[in-house]
Amino acid sequence: MLKIFVVLLSTFIFQGSVHAADKIRIAYSAGTSSLLFLLAHKKGFLKAEGVDADVIRMTGNVPVAALVSGEIDYHTALGTSVRGAIQGLPLRVVAAYGEGSSWVLASRPSIKSVPELKGKVIAVGNPGSGPDTNGRIMVKHFGLEPDRDVKFVAAAEGLPEGRLVRVQQGFIDATVVPIPADVSAKKLGLNVIARSYEFYKSTEYGLITTTRKIKEKRDEVKRMIVGGIKASRYIRTNRDATVQSLMELFRTDREMAGETTSIFPKPSTTMVVRPTMACGC
Repeated sequence: MLKIFVVLLSTFIFQGSVHAADKIRIAYSAGTSSLLFLLAHKKGFLKAEGVDADVIRMTGNVPVAALVSGEIDYHTALGTSVRGAIQGLPLRVVAAYGEGSSWVLASRPSIKSVPELKGKVIAVGNPGSGPDTNGRIMVKHFGLEPDRDVKFVAAAEGLPEGRLVRVQQGFIDATVVPIPADVSAKKLGLNVIARSYEFYKSTEYGLITTTRKIKEKRDEVKRMIVGGIKASRYIRTNRDATVQSLMELFRTDREMAGETTSIFPKPSTTMVVRPTMACGC
């Protein structure tokens, strides 16, 4: 009887350790890419998948370096990570949760349209970053040639809020910021002269990790993907509750929170949220 008890106790302890929550760190950047896994964490979707997460804000190229060094486990903004993977870094996009484009072009009050930026200066993040890449696409759409008709400069103020203040102060003519910073731009008296989602779409929010993580923690990666899918579906079908959650998370007003959800389309019969095949999951 004692032997049976010991075996059963050992089995119980072993199973408990197998199902213990994985402790991981997820980085997010400014804008809508921050929304998905912040909400997955707040609403318990990650916990339900056996993931105990710390969700940390990082901007620019910092998350890419942190992923490669092992300081974080996942990142949610695709742009810089995809560029890193193309350049040979051991990174992979394991899930993309929808299409949209969250960038806007905000200018000084005296500038009313994109063509008026000819000969002017646009402040962006690092070269090749989301603000830089999408800013170039937007001005080209309106007939301006980047670096010939418009000067793009890397701003010392890495955060969108800092760049907006510099525009308001007249030190630069315009900047590219993610939704919902367009609400802040308007409150500062600036003009929002272009919204990227009005003329093109891109996949900006997803889940990125390392090839090592995919190899060694395949099951964890799958459970992270599922947690993101649950959050994506929640956002699309529970708008009011999502806005309320964002007001609490970001300590912001309803207008800012509502704008953050704007690029997530409402559900339809054709809505698909699926992982990529990069990891073979």
